[in-house]
Amino acid sequence: MDLLATTSAVAVSSYALLSTIYKSAQALYARRGNAPSLRSDLGQSELALPSVDIIVPCFNEKPETLAQCLESLARQDYEGELRVYVVDDGSANRDVVGPVHKIYANDARFSIILLARNVGKRKAQIAAIRGSSGDLVLNVDSDTILATDVVTKLVAKMRDPDIGAAMGQLVASNRNDTWLTSLIDMEYWLACNEERAAQARFGAVMCCCGPCAMYRRSALALLLDQYETQFFRGKPSDFGEDRHLTILMLKAGFRTEYVPDAIAATVVPDTLGPYLRQQLRWARSTFRDTFLALRLLPELDGYLTLDVVGQNLGPLLLALSALAALAELAVGGSVPWWTGLTIAAMTMVRCSVAALRAGELRFLGFSLHTPINIFLLLPLKAYALCTLSNSDWLSRTIVSEPTEGDERAVLPAPNSAAGPVATGVASGTIPKPVVPHRPSRLAAPESICGRKRSSGYK
Repeated sequence: MDLLATTSAVAVSSYALLSTIYKSAQALYARRGNAPSLRSDLGQSELALPSVDIIVPCFNEKPETLAQCLESLARQDYEGELRVYVVDDGSANRDVVGPVHKIYANDARFSIILLARNVGKRKAQIAAIRGSSGDLVLNVDSDTILATDVVTKLVAKMRDPDIGAAMGQLVASNRNDTWLTSLIDMEYWLACNEERAAQARFGAVMCCCGPCAMYRRSALALLLDQYETQFFRGKPSDFGEDRHLTILMLKAGFRTEYVPDAIAATVVPDTLGPYLRQQLRWARSTFRDTFLALRLLPELDGYLTLDVVGQNLGPLLLALSALAALAELAVGGSVPWWTGLTIAAMTMVRCSVAALRAGELRFLGFSLHTPINIFLLLPLKAYALCTLSNSDWLSRTIVSEPTEGDERAVLPAPNSAAGPVATGVASGTIPKPVVPHRPSRLAAPESICGRKRSSGYK
């Protein structure tokens, strides 16, 4: 009894101390600076803008969702050369997404690559990377919509040749669908504007997230073979491609950055089942690449070491305190007041600071994430740690190894100006959403809200 109470109290007190130090440093370094403009960075010279290849891997994507994604790419206001490569990774629903491809047949900027069979998101990306030649490569998920100035803002950040990758800010396009999507939207804001923003102060964002991440081709050329052939304990590792590629960039000596003004709205899970499967896959990826990232820490700023310790030791202390507190309650019937009050106080402080920084009271509701974290996510992370060798995607079919002839390029299909066409789905048309020039930095625009969870890679 006393041992359980002492263990719980010591663990939660240690968690509170570590979290206070870590989150205070994070808030300090996450303070937003001035975002440079592309033209001011290039000066008044006639320096040519770099060419950009946008790569959109697709797997069983809903036609409406894909149409919205591609429409946002067609509307990019970038003044340099822009090419879009849509890679269909052996989808089983090509009969309904085919008309979406045809929308861009007359747009010379678009190319469609049809893979004969499913080879996985990473290899689908690589198929387009190897077949393109732009100076910069922007990876975009097929359920993501970009604000019209995203490419311009990311290119502005990539002006520094030492930067190998940069990511934009993610928001949940369907945040108003359920209580869970609202929580995930706030979770994304915190991950981007606290964690990534602080890491970016030292040019070491640890994961340039897949929905919207730009890479320098010259850097990719050095790393593509390593990226393609990642193994863990002798088995191919196919998920977590964004985190792994980011770590490879850092290992190669490149900086990785975060651009808060480059807004990307992506679909998030709206029920617990898909959300937990996604979190399990992400947890395995995080653990695998954390081991790889540990070798980098001596070369990086001390804050990055604190960041890794805070993200890994903190949850361990929280889990230990929660387990001891529950055991104390179950065995002795005594209420672990100290543990409960400490966790509640830490939760309210964090949510209050987030609400203040974001300027939105809704962040006080993020306190609901604490019981989800303690009773669902922490056990899930423990399971992930015990099953690191499992590379099952959990939300898609098992991939096949590619063979020669697995891909064929299909050149384009009608310009977006051609309007909706028949799809074979219930509605009979593909919607033509109006993508705003700049969505709110916290909220997805109304025109892209309300979309349900896609059936693709996530």
